Amino acid sequence: MGLSFVSDPVSVSTPATSANLGPGFDALGLALTLYDDLTARVTGAGFTVEVTGQGAGELPADESHLVVRSMLATFDELGERPPGLAVTCVNRIPQARGLGSSSAAIVGGVQLARGLVEGGLELISDEDALRIAARIEGHPDNVAPCLLGGFTVAWTEGTGARAVSLPPSAAVRPTVFIPDERGYTATARAALPSEVPHRDAAFNAGRAALLTHALTSDPSLLFPATEDRLHQGYRGPGMPGSASLVAALRSVGVAAVISGAGPTVLALTEVPADFQPGSHWRGEVLGVDDAGARVKGGMVEHAERGPVAAGRTS
Repeated sequence: MGLSFVSDPVSVSTPATSANLGPGFDALGLALTLYDDLTARVTGAGFTVEVTGQGAGELPADESHLVVRSMLATFDELGERPPGLAVTCVNRIPQARGLGSSSAAIVGGVQLARGLVEGGLELISDEDALRIAARIEGHPDNVAPCLLGGFTVAWTEGTGARAVSLPPSAAVRPTVFIPDERGYTATARAALPSEVPHRDAAFNAGRAALLTHALTSDPSLLFPATEDRLHQGYRGPGMPGSASLVAALRSVGVAAVISGAGPTVLALTEVPADFQPGSHWRGEVLGVDDAGARVKGGMVEHAERGPVAAGRTS
């Protein structure tokens, strides 16, 4: 028996995310209160995408768009694709800035597909959704907070990606400094060595554990908890402006790190009112999103969610 697709449109809000958070390379992530709003409906034939906001006029408008590709990958998990899709994207998350724009598209696509299928939540659990999204993205550190919200710890087992979401302290008020120029994950990863000294790996293990405590229970420890020796130093020469801004913020006691692969800079503690990042940076104070990608319409309503297999509770 085939799938039953709903006739009404389905919408989802996907939060921006910041990954790594200093020492938590490829493991830790934080969902932020900056959102892309996506809507999709099943059509009789063809795939169309309308984009406004970030990426308008640049992103593809057909089935090669990342949202549609993620939807189709999810439908393939269920064994059947709809005849056509019409998707609209209102994008607010800056593209290629280290704020999880690709993860927001991927998670949004997975969630839209679930919402367009009758019984989609039962057929694909949140744990399955995380596994699909991480497989498309290649690593789970951004898709986990986008899907689950809050502060997440993600890892990969034999069956795929898994994650837990922990509520951060209410005192954590992230500030992002977004530059004019873009950065690309592939370039940032290419700057990393194939091996690191054992002492640096041990240093980061301790700091990552401390960061989990600092973010959830004791923000006064965020400054030492955000020290890193695994990736930021190696990537610094490729983004000198970002490295200089991190150093400047830390010199005045702010727990600052590169957001994801950069070039955005993330501050996890209060930035002095007189601090001047420079004319090429746009600073924005954000909150921590605690709900993750929210779906409305169709057969899905995520306003109230029970415990999920991936480790998050409502």
